[in-house]
Amino acid sequence: MTVWNLLDLDRALRQSWAADTCSPDNQDDWRPENPALGQCDITALLINDLLGGELMVGEVYLDGAQHGYHWWNRLPSGVELDLTREQFLRGETLSAIRRVVRPPGLRRRVEEYLLLRERVAARLGPLPEPAA
Repeated sequence: MTVWNLLDLDRALRQSWAADTCSPDNQDDWRPENPALGQCDITALLINDLLGGELMVGEVYLDGAQHGYHWWNRLPSGVELDLTREQFLRGETLSAIRRVVRPPGLRRRVEEYLLLRERVAARLGPLPEPAA
């Protein structure tokens, strides 16, 4: 059994994020200086696979206009873990925050999710199978 801690997971994710795992909505704005941009949904799903808990989502606003959604995790302990929050550099705010039930299987961004998962596994060792 491979043993790792949250710092290992955080480091593996940060080293695995890239333009090819970024959401198409943010593709034009993705830069290595802000690697968390557009990575929140697949990162939250992968953390959910590894640590369980709940998926959280909120609407992102900038200057009063909605700019998509942001995903993060609420762990079984109740602690909220958001490893991609740093992507918001321009004063974005979150509203309409809610818990969402994970849909069965992957419905969007499957290729990006699998690529991120593969890169993280290369750094951490074998990962548990994704939630059904």
